[in-house]
Amino acid sequence: MIDPQRYPRLSRIEVPADLRQFPEEDLPAIADELRAYLIEQVARVGGHFGAGLGVIELTVALHWLLDTPNDRLVWDVGHQTYPHKILTGRRDTIHTVKQKDGVAPFPKRDESEYDTFGVGHSSTSISAALGMAIALQRRGDDRKVVAVIGDGAMTAGQAFEALAHAGGMGDDAGGVEPNLLVILNDNQMSISENVGGVTRMLGRLTGSRTLNAIREGGKKLLGDKRKPAAKFVRRWEEHWKGMFVPSTFFEEVGFHYTGPIDGHDLPALMGALKTLKGLKGPQLLHILTTKGKGYELAEGDQIGYHAVSPFDPAHGMVSKPGAKKPTYTDVFGEWLCDMAAADPALLGITPAMREGSGLVRFSKEYPERYFDVAIAEQHAVTLAAGMACEGAKPVVAIYSTFLQRGYDQLVHDVAIQNLDVLFAIDRGGVVGPDGATHAGNLDLSYLRCVPNMLVMAPADENECRQMLSTGHHFDGPAAVRYPRGTGPGVEVQPSLETLPIGVAQLRRRGTRVALLAFGATVAAAEAVGEALGLTVVNMRFVKPLDRALVVELANSHEGFVTVEDNVVAGGAGSGVAELLAAEGIAMPIVHLGLPDAFQHHASREQLLAEAGIDAAGIRTAVLERWPNLSAAPRSAAIG
Repeated sequence: MIDPQRYPRLSRIEVPADLRQFPEEDLPAIADELRAYLIEQVARVGGHFGAGLGVIELTVALHWLLDTPNDRLVWDVGHQTYPHKILTGRRDTIHTVKQKDGVAPFPKRDESEYDTFGVGHSSTSISAALGMAIALQRRGDDRKVVAVIGDGAMTAGQAFEALAHAGGMGDDAGGVEPNLLVILNDNQMSISENVGGVTRMLGRLTGSRTLNAIREGGKKLLGDKRKPAAKFVRRWEEHWKGMFVPSTFFEEVGFHYTGPIDGHDLPALMGALKTLKGLKGPQLLHILTTKGKGYELAEGDQIGYHAVSPFDPAHGMVSKPGAKKPTYTDVFGEWLCDMAAADPALLGITPAMREGSGLVRFSKEYPERYFDVAIAEQHAVTLAAGMACEGAKPVVAIYSTFLQRGYDQLVHDVAIQNLDVLFAIDRGGVVGPDGATHAGNLDLSYLRCVPNMLVMAPADENECRQMLSTGHHFDGPAAVRYPRGTGPGVEVQPSLETLPIGVAQLRRRGTRVALLAFGATVAAAEAVGEALGLTVVNMRFVKPLDRALVVELANSHEGFVTVEDNVVAGGAGSGVAELLAAEGIAMPIVHLGLPDAFQHHASREQLLAEAGIDAAGIRTAVLERWPNLSAAPRSAAIG
């Protein structure tokens, strides 16, 4: 429970209605308490940190001015919503964030009525808020709709699509402008530093109260914006404003732009929001904030403090001594640099995930071959396709869940043209605490159905390196899909050797039942195979499958069990069943994998156990189908 002595005001705020009982002059003190409480709680349990500290004042101002949840407040991405959660009924449970059965790490509609739109990926807020505004206006409902989007999220195409739609709705005869306020939270950061022309544009923008006053006065004087005189004056105003404000982009697409203002200056922020609250039509408020505001270490290391493990607020995050076991991301980062040294045609691409995808070293050693395209997954994939057309060997480093955004481009721009693009897919399968929006549970299903694709899933760290080399040299599109975190601890060899395409690895020759395991599930399957005397295969390739080995084992075993950390529907196990059907082989087959449901947030280990694809779950499923296997003779591992 919150300490009322340390937090005399915040302890009295369960929901925003309580906040609105305080006079406006108390808001700075409430913001100070909220910031201190956020630091205390996230330091205690870990979680997203810097982004929330940057929007403390904005969160307080919005919930004080708006009639939430009646008014609609839509947050983009959601990294910054811990303060919002604290003020909306989750103050005393925020310490459970990202834990099983605890508070979700992102806005989630079924968790709270204040979470008006579920998010996890960026750049959706304006589209969602515009949809809400249109639906509300159609039924004569005048409640307010506000979208909060960061400058990092503004680099994605969907944000511009929504801006163009919203700003142009009043141009046609009979068109009705949506009453929508977009707040651009400009801290010049995503998870890493922002890149690209949009960031430079925002950095040049300055505010002009005079121009805003002229604009509003002109609206009242000229009336209907569709009249020729109004259109002429509006165009003249935009050109005049361009002399003072280097970019008039938002005005050009139809938004009334206000700002930029200091997002940590509560009186100024309140003044701007009060004015905009009463205006009709599409409005955009540009605020400048600092990621990590109020915690000096986070302000100084905005990348490192984006998301944190538990730490002592007095000392900050401290690295633990001793050698660390390399993660799959580390293996990829080392391979990328080694292969770049061997092949000058290799180019590296990331959609704003340099740190998360392991490209930090590559970006420093090969800056001219490193391309951060910002939060633009569709562009990243087609950019790679274009590079491949001219003989380059692009590697797209991307999270499984983010590749879903570039799926159309993977199909149409890469696969149909059979181009040499390697997809290094991180966070495949169960991811864990970040919940359903970040899970990589679908990729084997959505990849193996694409013609021309080579799809691989490594069982260990060294095999991951071998598969990356295999994919790099493959003549066509290839994907290596690996999980979050560390593997079984196999030593990674420095060579860049490849694997024979479509050849599985027989790990253990047993009897009666064969476990066909894919990727991260191989170690658990091998433990079960050893205990029950079963055959165990590290399948390695999801596409193409090792047809010869599968048919051989089908003719010598009474049943198969396929194991994968992907949804069962359409996954690798489905591929095995299709192969058997095509060969006219009828035999019992049990498919183990992830459920036909979106998994909640919990640890990776908890979610694997719930799905029954840890060693205990695999053993239980096998013995339920073949109960007399517990007396089967033991066998030896191959090799």
